[in-house]
Amino acid sequence: MKLYTLQSVQKLPISPQKAWDFLSDPKNLKTITPDYMGFDILSGADRQMFEGQIIQYIVTPIAGIKTKWITEITHVKEGEYFVDEQRFGPYALWHHKHFIKPVEGGVEMEDIIDYKLPFGILGQLAHPILVKSKLKEIFDYRKKKLTELFGEFQEESKNSQTLKQDILN
Repeated sequence: MKLYTLQSVQKLPISPQKAWDFLSDPKNLKTITPDYMGFDILSGADRQMFEGQIIQYIVTPIAGIKTKWITEITHVKEGEYFVDEQRFGPYALWHHKHFIKPVEGGVEMEDIIDYKLPFGILGQLAHPILVKSKLKEIFDYRKKKLTELFGEFQEESKNSQTLKQDILN
């Protein structure tokens, strides 16, 4: 069985605490999931994230087929990272790491997902057509939604930083 990895990095012009407060509240997952996915939390989102938390969802990823998905929050380091792992659901393996780190002008958020598909060679054949493209679409939506919620991160060039420093001196 092949192991796949998806990585997504996004910078936002907010504090690490604001990013953590948003990301560690399981109810906000619905906000950053496309509406067509039919995402509904059934249980486990009644408090801020903690190790051992079980969250049950219904999601409709493909062709209107509703799927129950159960994840466990397995690791939490307040303000820095958390990990969710699928216990039951559409994947043979789902291990999703969320990292938050301060950067000049805001925060950098990184998602790393390691996953395996069921159905052996059939799953591998479906990966580039159905799964990989769907995951990319979902994470592109998340980036767009987070930018709408928190604003566009402005990268400063070395020259403008030097110019600012010269002006300040």
